[in-house]
Amino acid sequence: MKRIIDILMASVLSIITIVPVTIAAFIFWILYRENPLYFSVRAGKGGKPFTIFKLKSMRSMTNGFGEPLPDEKRLTTYGKFLRMSSLDELPQLINILKGEMSFVGPRPLFLEYNELYTTEQRVRITVRPGITGLAQVKGRNSISWEDKFRFDSDYVNNQSLLLDLKIVFLTCIKVIAHEGITQQNHATTQKFTGSKSKGVNI
Repeated sequence: MKRIIDILMASVLSIITIVPVTIAAFIFWILYRENPLYFSVRAGKGGKPFTIFKLKSMRSMTNGFGEPLPDEKRLTTYGKFLRMSSLDELPQLINILKGEMSFVGPRPLFLEYNELYTTEQRVRITVRPGITGLAQVKGRNSISWEDKFRFDSDYVNNQSLLLDLKIVFLTCIKVIAHEGITQQNHATTQKFTGSKSKGVNI
């Protein structure tokens, strides 16, 4: 049932949002003369890699060694708007149609994180990742990694259609209120380097 709803909603929303997404991408290109699309390999269900699609909110700026500059130097004013409005997430409708993501589920993170999860946290990659999830409506980037993973585990262990509908509704409120977009003292969010809580890393 969840997969059927995902396909129907993603199909309809893809048609409705194709114009605003195209316009948003064109504006980024006009402003910065860069590819407005962001592609990143993330961990999907079972930890398997897939390519996530987003609208780019940061410029492709590097230092003298070819390494990306810190987020706060690359994040643009227009990019902040894309993040606040969540327009940057809309291309992930393609990932949903491809069966790589769902509307609701733990956010897809970098593959390197797979080896850093505790046994309890690892349950988050037993389901399809989502555009939004319980951790997003509970604080998004403003809460710690441990809290995010705890909410992800709670979601996986208590999945239901009613819970999904509640999360979608709360997500709309969070987007309108522009809450939890960044972590305190960071332009976006701090990189995960391992859990501070006790547990077995695998």
